Amino acid sequence: MRVPYDPAVINDLVLRRADPADATAVADVWLRSYTAALPDVRRAHTDEEVRYWLREIVLPGQETWVATADGAVVAMMVLDGEDLDQLYVDPPWQRRGIGDRLVDLAKRRSPAGLELWTFQVNAPARRFYERHGFTAAEHTDGARNEEREPDVRYVWHPED
Repeated sequence: MRVPYDPAVINDLVLRRADPADATAVADVWLRSYTAALPDVRRAHTDEEVRYWLREIVLPGQETWVATADGAVVAMMVLDGEDLDQLYVDPPWQRRGIGDRLVDLAKRRSPAGLELWTFQVNAPARRFYERHGFTAAEHTDGARNEEREPDVRYVWHPED
């Protein structure tokens, strides 16, 4: 279901640190977004394993942010030092500037620079990151990731 664009929703958007009560919603956003963006990429973990990982490992141990609209989680982002480790926007909420706001937040939190990995087949994500000043620094055959999918490492450094 596609939610119609409503500029008021963006005005009501809240970016905040995730808390343990967000675990289910964060996992739901991650799973829906991954499935929509990468339907042909083999997932290395079941839904329950992803839910466990987010609930027990990521939320308690990493800098996890959510974007909420009317109290509902519509996007999530994980920062691990200078690694932008996860950024997922629920498909009905994409193309509304939410990802832009999360990347801006990540840049403010890591002003010395950021890096991230994405799959080579994820052309929309690659265009998104390139539009935000990230440049491809390394391409791999996927042998080092669990999905065994060719990927690309992007880096961002602030302008002098």
